[in-house]
This record gives sequence, structure tokens and C-alpha cells, in this order.
Amino acid sequence: MTRISALLLAGVAAIAVSSAAHAADLIINEPAPMVGMVETGGNWDGAFVGVFAGTAWGTVTSSDTDYYDLTEDDFDASGWLAGVDAGVNFHMTDGIVAGIVGDIAWTNISGSTEYDVPDDFDYNVNWTGSLRGRLGIDAGTFMPYVTAGLAFANATATDEYYDYEDTQTHVGWTAGVGVEIAASENMSIDLQYRYNDFGSADYDLYDTASLSLTSQQVTAGLHFRF
Repeated sequence: MTRISALLLAGVAAIAVSSAAHAADLIINEPAPMVGMVETGGNWDGAFVGVFAGTAWGTVTSSDTDYYDLTEDDFDASGWLAGVDAGVNFHMTDGIVAGIVGDIAWTNISGSTEYDVPDDFDYNVNWTGSLRGRLGIDAGTFMPYVTAGLAFANATATDEYYDYEDTQTHVGWTAGVGVEIAASENMSIDLQYRYNDFGSADYDLYDTASLSLTSQQVTAGLHFRF
């Protein structure tokens, strides 16, 4: 082998070693993906089911206080509620999410007033429900929204003075605001405030009693999306 050939071979070897070392540096220096990192934003489309609980307070109004000699035209009612909901979301545009949701809740919301004699007129809400539309803003890991629709309440009125009791279902409307916060890829926390006007219903007691119910509620829940 000539001296020139030896020099050429040495140069090629040096270039090869340098290139291999540089490639190794590139591989080693490339950041590795974080194991267990989950993308939680912008994943609001699809069906969901959930559970929720909270508190409610409101007013019961009677239009028959002259006949019944109640001490007040209206009286307060309050208590807790817990229930389940289900619905579906879909993107209308890149940043707007629409949806439909229904819910039903069991409650211990109750209130009472007195006659001119020491006997009570009691009112107990057994369950409430709603069927609503939702319109939200996709902000990635959270979605503020407004909601409105039909509202239902089943309640029992007890006339202790005349010893009568009747159960009726009210139908009215509800509206409110809320926010969902992504907790994982398929689960979110739902915080919500709603105003409910359940309208009036006629209760068959000693005579027909027309009672109206309005309430406000604050709830927290979990939604599971699939």
C-alpha cells in the first residue's frame, strides 16, 4: 500500500468515526416522551353519563291562603339533592360545543307554614328532573357553558289541619350556567348553578290548593365520556 492510499484510508476512517459520534449525540440528546402524559383538552365530543349532588333552596307560593287561613302567602323550602344525568356533546364550530342533557335527582327539599291554629301545612319535594340544551366554549381543559330547558318536580302537600295529603308533578323551566373541567382523558368535573321555575300544580286536599314552586340549586358532579 502506498503512503497516499494509507493517508486516504485514515481520513475516511476519521470522518466515519466523527459522523457516528455526532449521530449518537443526536440520539442521546433527543428528549424522550413522558410516560403517562395524557392529553385532556378539547375532547368534549360524544356521549356522557354522570352523577351529581348539591343543595337547593326556594319558595312555595299558595294562591288559596284566604280560604286556608295560612299565616303566610308563601314559605321557604330547602334541602339537598343527588342524582344522575346523561347526554351528548358535539362541536358546532372549532370553539363552540352544543349538547343535550337530561337528569333526575332525589331530594329532601321541604318547607312548612302554619294555619291560624297550631297545625302545619307541609310541602315535600320528592324528585326533580330536567331536559336541557347546553352551549359551551371549548377552552381546552375546561368548558364554560349556559344551559336551559324543561324542568319537572314531584311534590307532596300535607294538610294537617284537615288531614289531607296529595302528590302532584309540576312542569316548568330551568336556566343556568356551569363549567366542566377535564380531570382525565374521559372524565370531567361539572360545577353548575341553575334557577328553576316549576310552575303551579293543583293539589286535591280539603279543597283544591294551587301551589307554585321556584328554586335555586348549586351542584357538583362527575361526567364519564365515551
